[in-house]
Amino acid sequence: MLALDQVRDAGLPDGVFEVVQGDQVAVNALLRHADVAAVSFVGSTRVAEHVRSEGCRHGKRVQALGGAKNHLVVLPDADLDQVVDALIGSAYGAAGERCMAVSVAVAVGSAGEALVARLAARARALRVGDGSDPASEMGPLITAAHREAVAAHVQSGVEQGAQLAVDGRGVKVEGRERGFFLGPCLFDHVQPQMRIYREEIFGPVLSVVRVPDLAAALDLVNAHEYGNGAALFTRDGASARAFARHVQAGMVGINVPIPVPMAFYSFGGWKRSLFGEAHAYGMEAVRFYTRYKAVMQRWPEPDRKGPEFSFPASH
Repeated sequence: MLALDQVRDAGLPDGVFEVVQGDQVAVNALLRHADVAAVSFVGSTRVAEHVRSEGCRHGKRVQALGGAKNHLVVLPDADLDQVVDALIGSAYGAAGERCMAVSVAVAVGSAGEALVARLAARARALRVGDGSDPASEMGPLITAAHREAVAAHVQSGVEQGAQLAVDGRGVKVEGRERGFFLGPCLFDHVQPQMRIYREEIFGPVLSVVRVPDLAAALDLVNAHEYGNGAALFTRDGASARAFARHVQAGMVGINVPIPVPMAFYSFGGWKRSLFGEAHAYGMEAVRFYTRYKAVMQRWPEPDRKGPEFSFPASH
């Protein structure tokens, strides 16, 4: 396999890195095996909860990253060109199939109308095509079943009363008619009780929620069960500081749509986006995959004075 060849080329000894294909049976076997000391997982919240509880039950250290519903809050003073670029890239890049995709734009006050108009125009113009074509800006979804699941979410949004400003369900790619393509979808006037807002869709679907002010935006983001990532676009430093301090998310961006730009950045969310005490990557990951060991030494001395009944002094 390519991954194994790459780690060998990097100098890793055989047996350090292995690839195991399997399902729940294989996962549970690892979670229960006496030789497994720590488990790190990324996937759905339902499975993350199982990995966390089952691993801890068998004495493992566990970090289990679950679902996400990343919000990007837009204040009226934000640079709309910058905001639209950020949202188009973060919502529709990789067809929305990444854990740091922004799937909710929170339009504050007067920002809504212009934001939705610009987003709709840009979303309609995105080039959907074969992922191997350099001209393509968005490729297919991973499977036919997942395409149907995402399309079902879009239909639920329509049925629950959200305004579908851009409908990508009819996209066809010439020469790839059997491909799993679904074009960019954009909803406006989404409400918190709607399924498209509550659930992680993991596809090219962006929901716009309108709120009156920053306080309402923070309340909205903090009330969601997921707390993976959140971003704020503004020119106002006081608003940025208030957002960064009070938002309940593990990764926060200020005028940055996907706040994971550096390899040392500690990756992980809050609430039901992460089960465990340690985030992934950076020094958090080093601490998770290692264990502290304290060693105190004293060598025989010719002038020993007999038993000591207190902690030894440092010399």
